[in-house]
Amino acid sequence: MKRSHFAPAFALMLVAGCAHAQDGWKPAHSTIETRWAKDVSPTNALPDYPRPQLVRDQWQNLNGVWEYQPGAEGDALPVGKTLSQKILVPYAVESALSGVMEHHDRLWYRRTFTTPASWKGKELILHFDAVDYEAEIFVNGKSVGVHKGGYEAFDYDVTSFLQGDGPQELIVRVFDPTEAGGQPRGKQTTNPGGIMYTPTTGIWQTVWLEPVAKTSIANLKIVPDVDASSVHLTVNTTDTAPGVKAVVTIKSGKSTVKTVTIDADKEQTIAISKPKLWSPDSPFLYDLDVKLVQGGATTDQVGSYFGMRKISLGLDKGVQKMLLNNKFVFEIGPLDQGFWPESLYTPPTEEAMKADISTMKQLGFNMVRKHIKVEPARWYYWTDKMGLLVWQDMPSPNSYIGNAPPTDHAAFEKQINHVITTHWNSPSIIMWVIFNESQARYDTARLVGMAKTLDPSRLVNRDSGAGYETDGDTAVGDVDDVHSYPPPGVSGPSATQALACGEYGGIGFLVKGHRWKTTDGWGYTTVPDPKELEDTYGEYANMLKGFRDKNGLSAAVYTQITDVEIESNGLMTYDRILKCDPKQIALANHFEYPVPVYKEIVPTSEKSAQTWKYTTDQPAAEWSAKAFNDADWKQGPGGFGHSVASGNPLGTPWETSDIWLRRTFTLPKLSADDLKQLLIRDCHDEDIEVFINGVPAYSHDGYIGNYENRPISAQAIAALVLNGENTLAVHCKQTTGGQFIDVGLTQRVPGKK
Repeated sequence: MKRSHFAPAFALMLVAGCAHAQDGWKPAHSTIETRWAKDVSPTNALPDYPRPQLVRDQWQNLNGVWEYQPGAEGDALPVGKTLSQKILVPYAVESALSGVMEHHDRLWYRRTFTTPASWKGKELILHFDAVDYEAEIFVNGKSVGVHKGGYEAFDYDVTSFLQGDGPQELIVRVFDPTEAGGQPRGKQTTNPGGIMYTPTTGIWQTVWLEPVAKTSIANLKIVPDVDASSVHLTVNTTDTAPGVKAVVTIKSGKSTVKTVTIDADKEQTIAISKPKLWSPDSPFLYDLDVKLVQGGATTDQVGSYFGMRKISLGLDKGVQKMLLNNKFVFEIGPLDQGFWPESLYTPPTEEAMKADISTMKQLGFNMVRKHIKVEPARWYYWTDKMGLLVWQDMPSPNSYIGNAPPTDHAAFEKQINHVITTHWNSPSIIMWVIFNESQARYDTARLVGMAKTLDPSRLVNRDSGAGYETDGDTAVGDVDDVHSYPPPGVSGPSATQALACGEYGGIGFLVKGHRWKTTDGWGYTTVPDPKELEDTYGEYANMLKGFRDKNGLSAAVYTQITDVEIESNGLMTYDRILKCDPKQIALANHFEYPVPVYKEIVPTSEKSAQTWKYTTDQPAAEWSAKAFNDADWKQGPGGFGHSVASGNPLGTPWETSDIWLRRTFTLPKLSADDLKQLLIRDCHDEDIEVFINGVPAYSHDGYIGNYENRPISAQAIAALVLNGENTLAVHCKQTTGGQFIDVGLTQRVPGKK
């Protein structure tokens, strides 16, 4: 084990004994992969101690090469039989690092293990940190138990199932219905595309063993109390016996802060004089050593840690704000979906996991929204240690599919309970997000109340992305959270809830050689180069500053930190290459970016109606040419349409499938550098083609619901007539939904440093 922050730093990792050895594996081919993929081998598949908040000095890692084969319903248990293939655990069967890269909804895993002689007399606990979705565990041919829940760690005492001192057979049966079931599954689908991705089936987090005493520490509950300069600690035990005490030592670095003896299984308040507070700027962690003492003998000992941190709401000018340690700190962070091109849900290595968090800090973020996924425990250790506030989503069922099976309410509520009670010691987690965009939403008030009862010390967000809805539940929870694409938005004001923009942005920029698919990729808006990405990000950040100052916005979440498969709107590519200068993004996140301004060249109808010639009948082929005679076309004010996004100007009704528009304009005297800064400004629903003097200037399939600035082709720039007449020609095609078109030209004037 690598030495962790906390003391004691023992953790001897014993190499597992596997009868079929660590051979027969090689990674499958992934279209792209991160730089850490090459570091993965059968002998170092996530070798670090997997449970940083409850560390013991002995354990055995069962990650490595296992036997594997696809299964079928009704299969006989393959006791003593060699399975047909090899797989590298803990990487999902669909991933390249597993060596398989296939999807099967039923799987078998098999291996053997041998425990050290020094563990005799101890209870042997077998841990699975995550298996998606249903797992039945067999030891030496006998069923130990069945667990359901793709994001939940579980364990079994397998002491009574062991046979002798030699190798013990371990078999795992897996069933994962993915979208065919009503269980929580997040963004997984067997038909990836758009915002849904390749599924994760089977073992996807560390499998391990540890020996414990019969009377041992089951878990710790640590609740900091900043206002009272104390920490509330409960040492929960197994097989509780009378007279068991816990000796607790709190350390600050190498210095002992306090040692106290408390009763086990009872909450104890421990005062801490002049506590050092945890925050993203100063993520200080206290080390915790806990010994369980019975009859004068130590029966168990664990290492842990905690941070003195408070999250709350406070009223300011009639609007609730999120407060960190009783002070308002604007929370700005990315959406993080936690997918990897070579390993899907499983981070390829510890360094890869740390690098993502480090990059978020480098980009000037102080928060992250962990999006409908639960990470390995070590990810939260690093957000605790490196200082990043975490909004933790509950993985959702029935994500964006028609004819979805009924939601498994019992499974969803079990997940809420498990996620909260197994992560409530992490100081970086400040909010539980129950639903995302109303996916499978039900009994909102009850479930928010359930979360609040389990954990009164954190905020609860009823539904990130449903803030504009008025279904009777909008006042439930601590946060009124809207999603707005691509520019950010804000709701409110509210006297009872903090205001948040839980998703915005999605600026698409494809980087050659770093695409999941060579021809695909999309964002909510697109830019041609890193500078445009920085400028657009800076513009949105400037809007957030206005919402913060004028509307009381407390937090915002940018979509997103990385590309994911064909979704190409990350600040990094899927294989973790930064797309732009991180210093510029950090300036924007600190509201210090030199935001460009935009000068109207050919006005849109946003401020006042602009006159166009138009027709809804198919024109001649040369309709976009400068010399085309449009005398018989109709004339009317923009914009054109019948159903538009809120606030867009409607001047002339348009209800047919197609419309063609023309207008002339005189270009002012512009320098060569000024010409490079010309952009199309438009709002369209749906497909659009724009021509300048008959030359294609810009096109886009689909719609954008807000006015945006888009690049003009170099050929169209070259076709412009300076100090003379030019023609702007537009074709828009409507198929379904809203209907609107308005176009102009603008010049970007770079912001001053």
